[in-house]
Amino acid sequence: MTNKAVIIGGSAGSFQVVIRILSQIPKSFPYPLFLCLHRLKHVREGFVEALSIKSNITILEPNDKDRIKPGIAYLAPSNYHLLIEPEFHFALSSGEPINHSRPSIDLSFASAAYAYRNNLTGIILSGANKDGALGLKAVADFEGTTIVQDPNDCQIRTMTESAIKTARVDHVLSTDQIIAFLAKMTG
Repeated sequence: MTNKAVIIGGSAGSFQVVIRILSQIPKSFPYPLFLCLHRLKHVREGFVEALSIKSNITILEPNDKDRIKPGIAYLAPSNYHLLIEPEFHFALSSGEPINHSRPSIDLSFASAAYAYRNNLTGIILSGANKDGALGLKAVADFEGTTIVQDPNDCQIRTMTESAIKTARVDHVLSTDQIIAFLAKMTG
């Protein structure tokens, strides 16, 4: 097995995009998919279930030190930073919020970039703050593939525009183009 992975970060306006991606990603998707989404920190239940209704692959909220497995979508737990360790397992942290956010997209992306290096695809979706821009830059710095949702396709453009200004972006894609890109990864 190659050590490839995909990480997606999003905030305001990204939920429906993530639902579309999960509903159209092939059941045979061979890589782990990390989802770092800003969400209400006091609502701990129901988010995985809401995503799972339409998803073609299993969605889990990992526990600290869980080993990463291919073909599963891992959702950063509410009010925890999700870190990917170089030994391909998770670390959860209740450290201070970064960019007013816990989980921090920047932190998840940077740790995944360090672990997966050029085998990581990082995707930034709609959002209302700049979280994710530095994380996507880390993906680019480690020669990973960088994708940003087309700001014209976003409900809120702040996060994607910040990522475009900060990181080397390989692709600016619509939601449908992101789905097609991920589908090609299975072939």
